[in-house]
Amino acid sequence: MQRFIQHLRDLTGRMSSSGGKGAGLGLKLLLGAGALAYGLKEATYTVEGGQRAIIFNRIGGMQMDTILAEGLHFRIPWFQYPIIYDIRAKPRKISSLTGSKDLQMVNIGVRVLSRPIASSLPVMYQQLGKDYDERVLPSIVNEVLKSVVAKFNASQLITQRAQVSLLVRRELVERAKDFNIILDDVSITELSFSTQYTAAVEAKQVAQQEAQRAQFYVEKAKQDQRQKIIQAEGEAEAAKMLGQAVTKNPGYLKLRKIRAAQTIAKTVSASQNKVYLNADSLVLNLQDQTFFNSFSTALKKSRVDRLSSCIRRLGSTPPTWLFPSITVSKNYDVSVPEVNVCELLEGADVRTAAQSVKAQ
Repeated sequence: MQRFIQHLRDLTGRMSSSGGKGAGLGLKLLLGAGALAYGLKEATYTVEGGQRAIIFNRIGGMQMDTILAEGLHFRIPWFQYPIIYDIRAKPRKISSLTGSKDLQMVNIGVRVLSRPIASSLPVMYQQLGKDYDERVLPSIVNEVLKSVVAKFNASQLITQRAQVSLLVRRELVERAKDFNIILDDVSITELSFSTQYTAAVEAKQVAQQEAQRAQFYVEKAKQDQRQKIIQAEGEAEAAKMLGQAVTKNPGYLKLRKIRAAQTIAKTVSASQNKVYLNADSLVLNLQDQTFFNSFSTALKKSRVDRLSSCIRRLGSTPPTWLFPSITVSKNYDVSVPEVNVCELLEGADVRTAAQSVKAQ
């Protein structure tokens, strides 16, 4: 605006120097246009989005019933001027050092979102001015924090943080309403204790962890002891059953020897080193006459069973010239006195064996 007026003055000076009646008329028109433009600028103002305006009159004072919304508005220059408020929520962080119920120093910080009540802007301007948040919020926040924290112990401030935050919010909202301020959100952002208290809490936690670890070791030792007892009982029962099996059937021990020999043979055969073992090394006592007799009896019984099956397939009693020492009952039960007689039927058909014997 100052540049525009200066430009008019320069233009007026040039026109005055040139002289003439037309120049005087043009000067008047320019001065009138400049005055009109300046008057329009001073008589209008704009309220931006998220703002409200109140009017102060130099003669009548604050207009209590006038609150202007967004847009273009008019005023009487010099006699009236607008006071514009931002009614959007503004964040603010406030910290306070206070004491808990058990006399522990606590540093607690909160973040509040505050905005003025639009309908109460004239009263707020008269009582607090435009910097209402600087005047009100620090005092009421510190007051509420001290009163709420004093109701809880230091440990409860941590374990019951949600309840503490709810209580702080409730009391702050009620206190802010007395100053025509709305609090949209109140949240605890910081909660810390003194160095000594923090060290004591950490030491306590360490002691609890050590106690739990010791208890774990005790329980583990008990479990190991129970496991050993159960294992010993199982081994004793297994030894008892093994003794009973050997007593009732001596061949069971022979069977165990055979299985042990098979295991040793598999291990030796899988090895890259060539090892030659005798029968005693394979846990097979081949010179044991009792073992040999029992093994021969089992082999004889197996061959007699195969011979009975062959005779049943023949459907008749074999001739005496073929098996002179064989006795066949009506049920085709075969009695063979010697084991070597049955070897005639191993790997060959009965009729083929009979023909070979007859040819001889």
